Order: sequence, then structure tokens, then C-alpha cells
Amino acid sequence: MGDAPQVVNHQRGSGVHHERPEAIKAVPLRHWGRWIASVVILYIFAALIFSLAKNPAIQWSTIGDYLFSPFVLRGALRTLELTFIAMVIGIIGGTILAVMRLSDNYVLSWMSWLYIWFFRGTPVFVQILIWGYFGILYHDVFVGLPFTGLVFGDIETNRLIGGFIAAILALGLNEAAYAAELVRAGIISVDRGQGEAAKSLGMSPGLTMRRVVLPQAMRVIIPPMGNETISMLKTTALVSVISGKELMTNVTTIYSQSFKIMPLLFVACIWYIFFTTLLTIGQGYLERHYGKGFGEKETESAEKRALKRLRQKGGDVNEPGNF
Repeated sequence: MGDAPQVVNHQRGSGVHHERPEAIKAVPLRHWGRWIASVVILYIFAALIFSLAKNPAIQWSTIGDYLFSPFVLRGALRTLELTFIAMVIGIIGGTILAVMRLSDNYVLSWMSWLYIWFFRGTPVFVQILIWGYFGILYHDVFVGLPFTGLVFGDIETNRLIGGFIAAILALGLNEAAYAAELVRAGIISVDRGQGEAAKSLGMSPGLTMRRVVLPQAMRVIIPPMGNETISMLKTTALVSVISGKELMTNVTTIYSQSFKIMPLLFVACIWYIFFTTLLTIGQGYLERHYGKGFGEKETESAEKRALKRLRQKGGDVNEPGNF
């Protein structure tokens, strides 16, 4: 049996010395199950990649020919345009609907609830079709005063609402219903005392919402809104049913003529993944910007700064009194 570590105590005015015990070396446990699972997953992933790379039906040369073709690029740019415009409409409309939903005015509150109830209750695909064939419902669009018969002008519906406009209306109005709930959740997350403090300073309700409540609510709104933006990018593929001239519409047009279905679908997948990656990176930056002062990462960085200052002072971070 080995000798136990001697402890010598240093006491002022005595000859007794206590030395610190030897540091206990921690040996991490080896989780063999995790290693085996990792190897199996990597093996399956490598087999999948290999099978795709060697599959003649994919026709990688065809993908290279069409990936940067002008027609596909125009569709990709139209997809980004649709996503941006629809999200702007959705965020602005959703903010207005959220404020209406939280209003003490029962008419505004219930109208907001009915809007959200309808657009969340019907599939976006059906809404796209309704706007695409809106001319069947109303042959002409009139500008005038309802119930009076006074008309200032009219225009044929199909001339006013083409495929692109129908796609914007369908996607934007549908997104407003979902964004309203996200914004409402963010507003509710802000402590009511913030609004009361702003009111005591003489700020109007509108100014309080813009300057005090919404900036603090962004920390809660940004993550799910980023997910909505990514989802919107992929939802634009549905407008191909009304010839929205976005990426999926143009890809469908090409493979309906060339019959190279799988290569063109992979072209669409590559562009969607590329745009999704860019949006994910942007979402991460926004989350870090609006999440300053919150969460575990900020706590960890504060601890690292404290440890760095302690080491610069020459302290021993292992001593109980130092940290």
C-alpha cells in the first residue's frame, strides 16, 4: 500500500506545516456507445454520398450546365424577391395585427383575431390558388364607395393581378397571420413595468411601443422570425402552380421540355440550400446582436473575462478563495 499524502499545516507562530494535498487527476469516462453510434452514422452518410455521386440518373454534367444558366438565375433572383417582399408585408402586417390583438378596443381585437383565424386555418397552397384565379371570383376590380354605387374607376382583375402579384398577396398576407402571433409573444414577454415607466415619462403609447417595447421584444421575435423567413424561401416553390416565374417555375419549364427531371430538381435544391445557408448566417448575427446580455453564451464569456483578469494578476484559479 502506498504512502498517503502528508498534509503539513502552516500556522503563524507554530512549527506545524500543512501542505496542500496532491491534485486529483480526473480521468474522463469513455462512452463507447457514442463512438460506435458515430461510426455507424458516418458510415451510412458516406454510403449515401457515394451512391449519389455514382448514380447515373443525377447527371452531374447536366447540373453543371443548368446551375448558372440565365433562365435559372432569373428564377433564383425572383425567389429572393418574392421572399423579401412577402416577409416585409408579413412583418409590417403582423406587427399591426399584434398591436390590434392586444388593443383594448374590442372591434380591433376581434378583427385581428378573425384575420389570423382565417389565414392560419386555410393552407397557403389553397390561398395561392385563390389569388391566382381571383378573376373568377371578381371579374373586375372597382374603386369607389361601397353601398353607394359611386365608382371612380375599374380594371380587369386578370390585368391587375398577374402571377407575380398573386404570389406576393398570397404569401405576404398569409405570413402576416403567423408573424402577428410571433410579435404578440414578443410584446407580452416584455415586463409591463417598462411601459408604465415610459408612460410616467410622458411618452405616448405609440412612441412607447416603438422605442421601448418592440426593441426589447426583438430578442424573442428574431429567432422564430428567422425560421419563418427560411420557411418562406422554400414556400415560394408553391407559386409555380400559378406560374410565378420563380426558381421552381423556371426549373419545371426546363425539365418539361428536356425531360431531365432529376438533374433540374437537384439544381433547385442546390440554390435553395445556398440561400437557406445565407439566411441562417444572417439570423445568427441578428440573434447575437439582440441577445446581448442574455443567455448562457454571455455568462460564459463573462467567466472567461474574469479568469483572464485573474491570471494576469498572477492568481491561481484553483485556489478556493480566488474564484
